[in-house]
Amino acid sequence: MKNYTDSDYAINKNAKGIVYRFADQTVEITLEDYLRENPDKTEADFTKLKFLSDSDYCEQVKSDYRQTWKNVPICDADTLDIFYTTPSSEDEFINQGERATQEQQRYDTAMLALGELTDVQLRRYLMYHVQGLSTWKISEIEGTNQKSVHESLQSAEKKIRKFLTNG
Repeated sequence: MKNYTDSDYAINKNAKGIVYRFADQTVEITLEDYLRENPDKTEADFTKLKFLSDSDYCEQVKSDYRQTWKNVPICDADTLDIFYTTPSSEDEFINQGERATQEQQRYDTAMLALGELTDVQLRRYLMYHVQGLSTWKISEIEGTNQKSVHESLQSAEKKIRKFLTNG
């Protein structure tokens, strides 16, 4: 592992300018160099680039660390009781797409299930579960008794459960 004082992140973070490290040399772009090459830019623009550069180096260090912890010799794998890893950027991107698809499927299923309810059941179900109103408050708003609202909600939940188990 690299020495902290030799890491790209540490060198860039501790430098006044933006540091680029190549295989054969290290180049530092100072504020003066930046303004001379870009007369239409300001010190604020340079500060923003410096911040982005520091963030990029930091993210690279974190990514390297996460990936390194995934690399365990196969002979040691069975001796580990608990093995914690953080997914790589590629794994996270793929998982994010899968989660979005699953969320869309759950949303579509929920909308179909709600479509099974009568207008009264749907209205009461949404007032109870989305708006958080009590059965007493719903009965007061609709001018009906609380028992009727309660039975309507039970019937709605039964229809949804039936749709989800058969769906």
